[in-house]
Amino acid sequence: MAQINTSYLKLPGSYLFAEIKRKVDAYQKEHPDADIIRLGIGDVTRPLAPAVIAAMHAAVDEMADSATFRGYGPEQGYDFLINAIIAGEYRPRGVELDPCEVFVSDGSKCDVGNIQEIFSPTASVAIGDPVYPVYLDSNVMAGRTGEFRSDGRFEGITYLTGTAENGFVPALPERPVDLIYLCSPNNPTGSVLSRAELEKWVRYAGETGAVILFDSAYSAYIRDPELPRTIYEIPGAEEVAIEFKSFSKTAGFTGVRCAFTVVPRALKRDGVSLNSLWNRRQCTKFNGVSYVVQRGAEAVYSPAGAVQTREAVDYYMENARIIREGLSAAGCTVFGGENAPYIWWKLPAGLDSMNFTVTLLKTCQVVGTPGVGFGPGGEGYFRLTAFGDRDRTVEGVDRICRAGLV
Repeated sequence: MAQINTSYLKLPGSYLFAEIKRKVDAYQKEHPDADIIRLGIGDVTRPLAPAVIAAMHAAVDEMADSATFRGYGPEQGYDFLINAIIAGEYRPRGVELDPCEVFVSDGSKCDVGNIQEIFSPTASVAIGDPVYPVYLDSNVMAGRTGEFRSDGRFEGITYLTGTAENGFVPALPERPVDLIYLCSPNNPTGSVLSRAELEKWVRYAGETGAVILFDSAYSAYIRDPELPRTIYEIPGAEEVAIEFKSFSKTAGFTGVRCAFTVVPRALKRDGVSLNSLWNRRQCTKFNGVSYVVQRGAEAVYSPAGAVQTREAVDYYMENARIIREGLSAAGCTVFGGENAPYIWWKLPAGLDSMNFTVTLLKTCQVVGTPGVGFGPGGEGYFRLTAFGDRDRTVEGVDRICRAGLV
């Protein structure tokens, strides 16, 4: 008889955002006339940039002509997009990459979850707390953890807790680890690692042999020019770090699907190039992103596309300001929302964040995300996103403030 992967059974309940959706759907079914404002899941609401749409239309026309039709593309991505990524994302920051170091994919979530496959099943893992749940869940599924404990943590995982006191910047592990997941700008807290902090992490990884898995999906939202937008701005990072970036939040590709991962050739462990391992994995398990989508992504870096993309980012960051300042004026303690599209709301003492999700839905008909869903370090906090419509965002903040929940 076939046996299951019992590591899946260690995961408590369902995936965070699926569980929130279930609660909201149940409420909507019971209250079909409810006017629900969704500030929970980080899905975008602005349409794709005109330059992107034009490029995708042109690519569709190419697919209709036998002379320009394309079938299977390169698993690593088309050269035109890879070169645009290097020229648009890295060269302006003083970083030069070889095209073979950039791998185009259908989403950072996939890459962040799959990257662990190229490492030993016994690799020790350090994960921020609170942080995006895919990092932890994918390693639980891979069998790298012990059991789920009553304190909300898994045995065998090193938790790097971020608190208000340390600016939600995790400290170095107290014991050696093999893999370190860092997220900056951080989802959910909105904190951003400074150059000095990143230098510390790169130095630590170089001294210990650890590999940093650096998720910078929200780098386009960094406003402070002094903050790094890629870990490769730090000397030596190419020997210790893999970086993940996405078009989802940068250019509204959540429903289109396109991202990329950088695996430098200089990054080696056990004398083996991690670049070659990831390339082998992708060639075996992935058939590449569609030509039409990649042409759309290329247009993000065109002169018109860059302006239009920045306008969408500015729109969301104005939403972030509205949420941050609105809650602050009502007496709330909030973090983030300055260099990231997330607002990390500290709840009044004693409030359970999961229960508060239901309270907020029933009282204000506003959806948010409980902090505990990002790890035990998130208990007592609540995440709101800036990706909604402007008028709905304003209305949502007004409802919260008028409800007297804060």
